[in-house]
Amino acid sequence: MPDAQPRTEPPAFVPRTRSRQGRTEIFDVLRRRWVCLTPEEGVRQYFVHCLTGQLGYPPALLANEVSLMVGGVRRRCDTLLYHPRSVRPRMVVEYKAPGVAISQQTFIQIQSYNNVLRADYLTVTNGRQTFCCHMDYRTMQATFLERVPCYDDLA
Repeated sequence: MPDAQPRTEPPAFVPRTRSRQGRTEIFDVLRRRWVCLTPEEGVRQYFVHCLTGQLGYPPALLANEVSLMVGGVRRRCDTLLYHPRSVRPRMVVEYKAPGVAISQQTFIQIQSYNNVLRADYLTVTNGRQTFCCHMDYRTMQATFLERVPCYDDLA
């Protein structure tokens, strides 16, 4: 769940899972397909659930595992929120497994993606800790927010 102080209780999260060929899979509602349930994937699915169910983010504007080129190398951004009237990214989200600490390296990673994307918000979470910052490109400053904003509150 986002570190945001929720305005209501977080929505119940009952993921669709199945066992297939000896591994557990979870249904990704954004990609509309089954994916291997890793600790990081569990964080992704829960966080997307919170974004859409608690914070009002439209699922149609979210995408998981978006491919991009960073320094000539193909990378995949965990989740993007797009602007409703353009294909411009509004928020980049980077996930880590619950046992992985969010470090300076995590912020370097998401910033390298954002050098290409130029999103307004950067969010990193491991399911236990969540950090969100707003990027002001006029001043080239990042301001850390107390919580992940509701969709209607995005600047």
